[in-house]
Amino acid sequence: VYMANEFHTANIYNKGRKFVLVDIDETIAFYDPELPRTYDKAMPNRDHINIINEMYDEGHYICMWTARGGSESSKKAGRCYYDFTMKQLKDWGVKFHELSTGSKGNYIKPAADLVLDDKAMTIEQLKVMRKLDGK
Repeated sequence: VYMANEFHTANIYNKGRKFVLVDIDETIAFYDPELPRTYDKAMPNRDHINIINEMYDEGHYICMWTARGGSESSKKAGRCYYDFTMKQLKDWGVKFHELSTGSKGNYIKPAADLVLDDKAMTIEQLKVMRKLDGK
């Protein structure tokens, strides 16, 4: 049994500063389907980057959080895309406080107020998708 005072009030959707996790690939950068999908071919989406930069300017904490370099084959080969990704984000003009890649940084998912990711969905979206799949 839990006592009411054992729980904290979540900061999600408060008007204050938010901790925002932002994925890179297929979220603020996209790929030409006619070319091999390699990180050096990623194309920045300026509209999406502008939104992230506005949030940064509003005082929100932006953590760029990507799986780049996190696959087993990348780890075994010793690939680390941290420095490449840091330069890429700076070249694109992305404003952020922290970068975490699959091979360097705080890759354990931190508590966040908002997650911006191409793979995320709500339970309601999942229910619709499952219904369309006949489940």
